[in-house]
Amino acid sequence: MTETSIPRAEQSLDEEETATLAVDGDDTEADDTEADDDTDTAAAGTRVKKAVGEGDLFRQSEIAADYVEGLLDILDYDGDIDELVAAGRPMVEVVGERLQNLVGQRGATLEALQELTRLAVFRQTGTPSRLLLDVGGYRANRRKELAAVAKNAVEKVKEYGEPVRLEAMSAFERKCVHDVVNAMSGVASESEGVEPNRRIVVRPAD
Repeated sequence: MTETSIPRAEQSLDEEETATLAVDGDDTEADDTEADDDTDTAAAGTRVKKAVGEGDLFRQSEIAADYVEGLLDILDYDGDIDELVAAGRPMVEVVGERLQNLVGQRGATLEALQELTRLAVFRQTGTPSRLLLDVGGYRANRRKELAAVAKNAVEKVKEYGEPVRLEAMSAFERKCVHDVVNAMSGVASESEGVEPNRRIVVRPAD
């Protein structure tokens, strides 16, 4: 496969823009129970908060879709691109065959592409985006797998009364587990450690 380059519009962020994005993350939850990105290493007092309407969110998804389409052209990948707004956030879904290389091991490449796409949106709107990018249905399938992992951990906690530490996960994966655990009674979950070894601990509720 020939060497490819990424559209350079997102390669020249100055320090102020980079800091703004790092501070905002996906939302203001310090322990990723509501976000799919951790922000607990950022300065909580300087997070940027902006009210974004659904029209603005859809505009973000359109910008993101255009960026992803250009990226696919450069990489010579075929895929159908859908832009939408779901659960109060912009989303772009890429559907097609031979897209696994865009996902990578444990979704690492997908996460990197998502960040690049968010930067593309930020460059055009000036607003940090909570855009969610999915390729080949990876996130939907991963949610199902993580739901099973979370339920198994809950069963062990209830049976033995001891905390269960899960393997290190990405922020998206931790969010999926938190959602499942928080919907169950008698247990609670929290994150511990620092990236890339940050993990969830499922424990008996206080």
